[in-house]
Amino acid sequence: MGPLRTEEMLSEAGQLVGGTDGIDRKVTTTVAMDFGRVTIRSDLSLYLFGTPVQDRFWFLWDELPQVALGAVVLVDTRRHANCCPAVDYFEHRRIPFVVAVNCSKGAGRYDAQDVLRALDLDRGTPVGLCDARDRDSGKEVLIRLVEYAGRMHTARLLDSVR
Repeated sequence: MGPLRTEEMLSEAGQLVGGTDGIDRKVTTTVAMDFGRVTIRSDLSLYLFGTPVQDRFWFLWDELPQVALGAVVLVDTRRHANCCPAVDYFEHRRIPFVVAVNCSKGAGRYDAQDVLRALDLDRGTPVGLCDARDRDSGKEVLIRLVEYAGRMHTARLLDSVR
């Protein structure tokens, strides 16, 4: 069985709800949460939940931090302000997150420090470039997240015993 598709053709009504500002020729929209699993080894798997940023999907977000190791905030530089609610959400809940700047076709090119400043991120927040369509690039983002989340969880554990 093939993967479940969570993208559908964008209708006029959908344009009003999801918005297409900054993206010319957008023809699809997310209609559900994405899910995936990456097996690292036989006893270790990462479960991935892709949640859209539109307001109508925020109810999904309140359950995920209960079990989340961390988060990836995927930034589209054509609409970078769309990621600000996610950044605020994870910062407020002290959930480790990394920022992955998607180098998609038609998007401007920025270095990590420019993105760090533009999003007003804490200095230690990992920011990197990626291509969300490329498996190896996605793998690098996940490795960065696991390493960062591990350091953050270890630091919090040490702080709690001091």
